[in-house]
Amino acid sequence: MTDYDGYYDTHDGAPAEAAGRPDGEHGMTRRQLMRHAGWFGGAVVLTVAGGEVISHIADPRGSTAEAATGTAAAGSGALRFVQVSDSHIGFQGPANMDVAGSFTEAVDQVNSLGFRPDFVMHSGDLTHLSTAGQFDQVKHMMSGLKTDRVFTVPGEHDSIGDAGRAYRRTFGTGTLGDGWYSFDTHGVHFIALVNTLSLEKLGHLGDDQIGFVRKDLAGLSSDTPVVVFSHIPLFAMYPKWGWSTDDALKVIALLRRFSSVTCLNGHVHQLFTKTEGNITFHSATTTAYPLPRPGRAPAPTPQVVPARQLKDALGIRSVGYRQGDRELAVKDQRLA
Repeated sequence: MTDYDGYYDTHDGAPAEAAGRPDGEHGMTRRQLMRHAGWFGGAVVLTVAGGEVISHIADPRGSTAEAATGTAAAGSGALRFVQVSDSHIGFQGPANMDVAGSFTEAVDQVNSLGFRPDFVMHSGDLTHLSTAGQFDQVKHMMSGLKTDRVFTVPGEHDSIGDAGRAYRRTFGTGTLGDGWYSFDTHGVHFIALVNTLSLEKLGHLGDDQIGFVRKDLAGLSSDTPVVVFSHIPLFAMYPKWGWSTDDALKVIALLRRFSSVTCLNGHVHQLFTKTEGNITFHSATTTAYPLPRPGRAPAPTPQVVPARQLKDALGIRSVGYRQGDRELAVKDQRLA
């Protein structure tokens, strides 16, 4: 497949597999695409009502904080956290001449949300070349976040040359295996996965990590909300570009019994939402530079946009949840 529009079935309601396309299980109709996709930093607010995920594009200039964190996260005991992704500290190129500056703006935006996040998660590609200096720089920059805890998962750019060892020296304290881990807060179970170490088959978890997930989930009640972080998507967004995880279905099968599962990833540098039964996938935007839409370029290389439009392609994500509810309210905000 060479064109993004051709990747999805153009017949409403007919799976891509019926049209003779690969990855039919993960295909979307054009109607679903228009409903769930917000490319290049559009703010997308999602709620769950009657078991259905409902989304709309939010005006970043308007007052949408209540919509994003209102009924889903109001009152005592509410969980509110922020996802940032793909800061690529160390990148040098015309797509963004100052990635450190734009990441600093993202940190400032997090600190100006009007609430103190319970934690901030960076979903990978913290650095561009995984050097010790770049890891030290991004760690120092994230120390300015006004939050109690900062979590990370590695991207492929954090694993260059050493299978992630330098990353784990800086950010791997308390993790298991090659950097995976889990934690619980506010009645939600979080799992942080590493799927960026096998660069020859980008998007791979491996048997040891899948075994960790199986044991980690075994004791949980099926009504426990589960949130999974990874860098590369856990669904086949565009395998030709490495925008998929080849053994993710083994983890997805373990998540099927839970009533509410949210998977949050980075890597693709643009917003995308997909729902499969009880599981909703959200791809995050970047703080560094945009990438092309799938199939609209020969390769996923940094895109140069007019300077005044760059911040529209960058942003952060805030998520709210109130214990006892099924819904997580997700708000994607442009850096502009």
